Amino acid sequence: MPMDGLMLSFVTRELEETLIGGRVDKVTQPEPETVILALRSRNTNYRLLLSAHPVSARCHLTRAAFTNPPEPPVFCMLMRKHLSGSRLKAIRQIDGDRQIRFIFDGTDEMGENVERALILEIMGRHSNLILTADSGRILDAIKRVNGHMSRVREVLPGLIYMPPPAQQKTAPGLITAEAAHAFLASGTGSVAKALGAHISGLSAPTCEEWAYRLTGNDGALLEQTLPGPLADRLAALAAKVLSQKPPVIQMNREGDALDVYPFPYTVFDTEQQRSYDTVSEALEAFYTARSAKERVTQKAGALARGIKTHIERCERKLILQDEDIANAAKMDAYRRMGELITAHLYHIRKGQDTAVLDNIYETGGGSVRIPLDTALTPAQNAQRYFTRYRKARAACEAARVQKEKTERELVFLESALDDLGKCTEEAELEEIRQELETAGYVRRPSRRNARKFPASQPYTYTSGDGIRILVGKNGAQNDRLTAAAGGEETWLHAHEMPGSHVIIKHGGPPPERTLLEAAQLAAYYSKGRLSSSVPVDYTYRRHVKKPGGSPAGFAVYTGHRTLFVTVTQNDIRRMAVDNP
Repeated sequence: MPMDGLMLSFVTRELEETLIGGRVDKVTQPEPETVILALRSRNTNYRLLLSAHPVSARCHLTRAAFTNPPEPPVFCMLMRKHLSGSRLKAIRQIDGDRQIRFIFDGTDEMGENVERALILEIMGRHSNLILTADSGRILDAIKRVNGHMSRVREVLPGLIYMPPPAQQKTAPGLITAEAAHAFLASGTGSVAKALGAHISGLSAPTCEEWAYRLTGNDGALLEQTLPGPLADRLAALAAKVLSQKPPVIQMNREGDALDVYPFPYTVFDTEQQRSYDTVSEALEAFYTARSAKERVTQKAGALARGIKTHIERCERKLILQDEDIANAAKMDAYRRMGELITAHLYHIRKGQDTAVLDNIYETGGGSVRIPLDTALTPAQNAQRYFTRYRKARAACEAARVQKEKTERELVFLESALDDLGKCTEEAELEEIRQELETAGYVRRPSRRNARKFPASQPYTYTSGDGIRILVGKNGAQNDRLTAAAGGEETWLHAHEMPGSHVIIKHGGPPPERTLLEAAQLAAYYSKGRLSSSVPVDYTYRRHVKKPGGSPAGFAVYTGHRTLFVTVTQNDIRRMAVDNP
């Protein structure tokens, strides 16, 4: 969920307990829509992150390291001018919604005491961070909004700050049994929708959680409840909601962060919720994971588009090369025509445009019509056909060589494209990018922009027999995985299709169940994962070789046997996964 008003209430309370009275030591703006305030409070240094990003607008304490631009943006310079050295006087959430105001006491250029307000509005793509003077006049905003951009509200330096249009809702902390009874008794539809329509700052997941806590059913209807008791329970829930803890991140079965909540949401599986000591720690962990995933998705998408372009080029080349090979099949006809003319030189006169000759290449005789060039002698016409034959033969041989090269190129590109789908970290993407760079498909980044990543790690599974199974995610990782395996460990790979190298960390023949599960992993992490029966080859690692000069992930093997397996995502989920 986006950061809703309830989560912001928890953040506000945490920041009040930590930062009030703190002095602003430094202001930085590492990203266009993100500001970091370094504050010294109660003999401790803190860093407050304020983001007006359209997708991840938020505020919380942070320990993350950010890279600042060489030149601070204009808004950052203005913030430094007005807030450096000032003290944080108050933090106020507006009407329980997604607006928070930071009040600072400081001095102006004349040494006079002044008050400044920094207002964070969390409103999706309309999110903004606005600095105002004590008169309410806007000093500047991280996003300036003029009349062409919004007919509702302008946000420009010099204008008086006007808050976003107020919603006719009640803040969670002001909910009483009487107020709750008024809208519950008169409403229809689901309890969750009624809560969202009348209480400010509640996202859809929070409304469902409250409905579940009130009725035991997140989809409960107002018509199925008694307004009086429901209103009493709602007032009691609202009164004690800020005492709920600890903050949690909801995870899926693969360990990916799905959402962040200020306390465990009982409407979801609590075993899939990871708890944290503070709201800021939970928010930072969630947004860090989401940002990393978004970066991986964006970079993988860019690489995938480039790879697909090269794959389409290869496919077009294959069509043309097949045509060249098919056309070259006429070369034997040219040779036979030249030989027939040579065998009947004395029966052909110069100036003939056609020669009808006995066809000695077909049983039963017959004749064949051969077109001639009237300007050439019979011998010259024969040589013309021999020349065509030699050119056609050379073209055929060149087309076959080029086709083999194109097919190898296509296998490499399809393998790289398949590997992109296995990437969960930037280090894994970087290894694929380097493979493409070495092969000449992408440009080498400038040294200034180059970033070094540690070697990525393979997927690690544990079979039903308690044996580890390793699965490579890309070509470079496949090479390392296979090279490090023991000679008597079992190596698996999907038959004649792009896929991962799989190693069973067990010397000698593995148990049957482990072999089957490893084959399912090899099938799942291959291009054939959606097929009903995927052939998977397996052999001992000592029978696997990597030819010199071959691309990353390429291997040849002997002494193998083949299993045919069908695999689903549930099969993979049922295996014990050791991946973080």
